[in-house]
Amino acid sequence: MEKLHSQVTSGYEKSIKAKGKFTGLLLILSIILILTIILSISLGQVKISPDEVYRILVQNIFGIGNNASLSSGAHFDIIWNIRFPRVLLAMFIGAGLSVCGTSMQAVVQNPIADPYILGISSGATMGATFAILIGATGFLQGFGISFWAGIGAILASFLVMVLANKGQKMTPVKLILSGVVVNAAFYAFTNFIIYMGSDAEGIKNVTFWNMGSLAAAKWDNILLPIIGVGIGIIFILTQLRVLNTMLLGDEAAVTLGLDLNKHRWIIIGVVSIVTAIMVSVSGTIGFVGLIVPHIVRSLVGSDHRKLIPLSILCGAIFMVCADTFARILVKNSEIPIGIITSIVGAPIFMYLMVRKSYGFGDN
Repeated sequence: MEKLHSQVTSGYEKSIKAKGKFTGLLLILSIILILTIILSISLGQVKISPDEVYRILVQNIFGIGNNASLSSGAHFDIIWNIRFPRVLLAMFIGAGLSVCGTSMQAVVQNPIADPYILGISSGATMGATFAILIGATGFLQGFGISFWAGIGAILASFLVMVLANKGQKMTPVKLILSGVVVNAAFYAFTNFIIYMGSDAEGIKNVTFWNMGSLAAAKWDNILLPIIGVGIGIIFILTQLRVLNTMLLGDEAAVTLGLDLNKHRWIIIGVVSIVTAIMVSVSGTIGFVGLIVPHIVRSLVGSDHRKLIPLSILCGAIFMVCADTFARILVKNSEIPIGIITSIVGAPIFMYLMVRKSYGFGDN
């Protein structure tokens, strides 16, 4: 009896400790995100004090403060109309990519899956490039790029899943190879569309946009994408139990009364649409959905009730930092943000493939 009581007490203490660690990380990351936002807005070709950034943001968001000079100062336009919309979009793109990556890893039970590696981003890129250069927007008007990016993303994800499930059971190697094939095919079509395009300025913009950029972020073009990505994130937050069950496998799911196959396709569809929305406004930004969940998983484990919320915060922080470096590393110029994320993400991807033996060598 004493031994049983000791085990129950020990388990309870571990549970309390784990909850305390999660709450602590949530609080710390929230504070870091706020500080990162303020610091990012203060940096650039025109340097602004963090104190001024803080006061203007608080005044305009919460209506706190009665200093009328803040809204008429020389830096107000830079802070509120140029840099803050860009940082806000970076936050949602980072959070969206992290959530999409985490979800795909659960769906395919593979820790090296994400929309970029599995070809979903390349499908969205082809669709968006088609809409920009061919002008295939029609009655869709302002939603044309997002619509065609969505068509491309859904088509790419469908092809990857079909190829990976051909023959015997889907394996990590088959999944990655399918993603490589689909990536190559869609990027080939994208380059063909660019080559055939006659608009020189459009080709230049698409080439830069394909490497990822948040330079076009303005209040009048970020609100709908932010709402779309936010709805996708909220939906995934309602699927945490399903994502945890996917890690247990189909047999365990049957005993819980869940049809995992149906849920897989629903989640893949949502991930594809959210990815398409993000690609339509920011271009192709790779590796975020791979490296952020991996880092968070090393801190709190694979429980999606902890993994997803922390990935949202870490993804937002990472993307804001990456966009800041893209703006300030080269004077009077801007590096495509996709280059920054690839420089960081590619070595981590190689580490996962080689050191962790995900589908290679001995396990």
